[in-house]
This record gives sequence, C-alpha cells and structure tokens, in this order.
Amino acid sequence: MAEILSLPRMSDTMEEGVIANMLIKVGDVVKAGSVIAEVETDKATMDLEIFQEGTVLYVAAKSGDSIPVNGLLAILGKPGESFEELLSGGAPAPAVEEKPKAKEETKVAVAVSAPATTNTNNTNSDRVKISPLAKKMAEDNGISLNGISGSGDEGRITKKDIEEALKSGNSSQKGISMPTMSLPVGQESFEEVPVSQMRKVIAKRLAESMYTAPHFYLTIEVNMDEAKKAREQMNAFAPVKISFNDMVIKACALALKKHPAVNSSWLGDKIRINHHVNIGMAVAVPDGLVVPVIRSADMLSLSQLAMTSKSFAEKAKNKQVTPDDMKGNTFSISNLGMMGIEEFTAIINPPDACIMAVGAMKDIVAIKDGEIVQSSVMKLTLSCDHRVVDGAVGAGFLKDVKTFIENPVTMLV
Repeated sequence: MAEILSLPRMSDTMEEGVIANMLIKVGDVVKAGSVIAEVETDKATMDLEIFQEGTVLYVAAKSGDSIPVNGLLAILGKPGESFEELLSGGAPAPAVEEKPKAKEETKVAVAVSAPATTNTNNTNSDRVKISPLAKKMAEDNGISLNGISGSGDEGRITKKDIEEALKSGNSSQKGISMPTMSLPVGQESFEEVPVSQMRKVIAKRLAESMYTAPHFYLTIEVNMDEAKKAREQMNAFAPVKISFNDMVIKACALALKKHPAVNSSWLGDKIRINHHVNIGMAVAVPDGLVVPVIRSADMLSLSQLAMTSKSFAEKAKNKQVTPDDMKGNTFSISNLGMMGIEEFTAIINPPDACIMAVGAMKDIVAIKDGEIVQSSVMKLTLSCDHRVVDGAVGAGFLKDVKTFIENPVTMLV
C-alpha cells in the first residue's frame, strides 16, 4: 500500500526545513536506512534517513523548497500503484502555476495644451522692477535681465527668478557662461539571496529576545598582564594550546557558581535557577551563528576547556554541529576580540538570563607603583535580563570574573 514520506521534526525548535539536496527521484527503489535528502534545519544541515522501503512513486519536494514539519516529501509504494487518493486526502498536489494572460495594452492619447503665460518684458519699461537681492545676484553672476519675466508683484524680478535664470544658463554680454559638468553615472545593481533556515531562526529568536527581555548592560575593564604571563607558562606544559577565551570561559564558569541568579532563566511564572553550569560558545559560520554548549564548564580544567572549545569550533566550521550539541545552555559568551572589536553588546540567547561580550585586548599607558608602564586591558560587557538579574547582582558577577582573570592562579585551585 502506498504511503507518504513526510518531513519529521529534526530539532526541538524546528518548524520548517529547507531541502538542501533531494536525493531521490520517481522510480528509485529505497530501503530502510536510505538517506533521501539533505535538510537544512534551524540549527544544522542534516541527512534525512527513512525507515520505510519501496519504490518512489511521487516526489513533492525539490532542492531549495521550504517544507513545514510533517509536510509532504514523497510517496512510496509498489510500481504502478495508485497514489492520487493520498494526495487528495492528505497533502495536496503541487499547484500548476498558470501563466498570467497578457493584458491588452490600452493606448490613451492625451492632448495637453500649454497654459497661456503673460510675458512681462522688463526692458520695455524705463525702470526694471527687481528686488535688491535679485539685482545683486544678477550682477555677481553676469545675468542679463533681458527676457526675464518677474514672478513678483507687477512683474517684479525676485531671487527665485534669478536662480531659474542661472539654471537655464542665462548670462550677460560680459561673456560669462555657466559651466556645465558631465557627471559619471554608475550602474545600479543588487543581488537578492533567499534567507536560510538558520538565518530565519536567528532573526526570530533574537528579535523575540530583544523585544521581550528588558536588556541592560554592564561593562568592566580587566587588566590582562597576569593572564598573559600565566597563559605563556601554562602553554609550555599544556597538552593543547590554551587561549584567552578559554580563560574567560573558566572565569565565568567559576563566577556563575557564586552567582546563581546569573545562571538562571525566566520562565514566565517562575525563575529557573540552574545548579549546573553549561556555557554556550557563540561561533560564527557562513550562514549565521551557532552556539555549541560546553557542559559542566566549571568542572573542566583549562586544558579540557581548550580541547572542547577547539573541537566545537572545528565542527562548526565543517557544519557538523548537531542539535544536541546546542541544547541546555545556562549562560552564553560571544567573543569578537579576535576581529579587533574592543567593545560591543550582545543580545541574550534564550533561555539564558545573561550573555557576556568579550572585546579585544589593547595596550595602554598606566601608572603602577608610581611609574608609567605599558599594560594590556580587555573590556567585558554583560547583557542582563532585568526580569531575572538586577544591576547589583550583575555587577557582582562581573567583579568576580575580573578577579579570576586578573589572578589566574585562583582558577587552578
């Protein structure tokens, strides 16, 4: 008996998917375990594996189509089996696009008659009626008053009339002429690209976050001198290179244990205070942004954090991050320091109550022990959902993050 293949929900937030590549056609024989399409979900591009078998009788979706969850993809059955009943009773067959009939052109002849104008020739009078400002403009620009019809009372020439004469290139017998310039005209062009499923979800989730969660922002400056020294020493022995971002993640993980309100989320009629620390790490990809989650970050050593973060960065680059990799965040970090951005604010990543933006390190001149020295600083900006986190709580959290980073040995005990 013929049966429908529909698009399953491939992530917890998925509402529709884009068929990145349809791998079957009518007449193909498929078996359980066959991959029939590559589907771009809101979080990743994934292989769609089926558990049915049979001959492909009908294919409703093609590459590039956006299909809702449970939408029709194809119909399987036995060769020659009728399937029209499934189309009429379930998902409708794709409508045949009718070409619009060409509309008959209606030619309309419009007769336009020019309004009669009264030409007031100022040269026929003994005295030309002209305002003082207009007279000076005419003299300065070498404008002849012959033939200029004044638009003022009783044919009086005004500033506006002189400006019109300048535009038309009228000049006096002095030989002064208005220069003309031929300006280059550039070709206007644009390109429109379809919005990817990932970009749609990013737009929806962040718009909801920005306009439902009352954001406020706190910024603190961190001295990085000791962190630079400690990192150099640790990397001399660590099995994997530790980055400053790894140190920031570790500092946040430890500070979150001291400030559980920052490690919380708003659920409408209740606030969830998380006792575990799962930190989402924002990673830029060509289609947008993914946020893989480092679980139990407070319990990982700096070396373990470095290995985990590098693994996620590589998976994101190769589009291998799975929906499970992006579940369960309790706090998020976005770092644009490697791109030279010194300070920015980030939009909270639901359901978190906070997200921290990490800027670039820069060298400054500072006074230490009465002497002028060169020092390195970095700015951290915490975005807070005011429904969950108050200013004093967020400030206390940032103060502890600063303390951990400025005293790296405290993160090792």
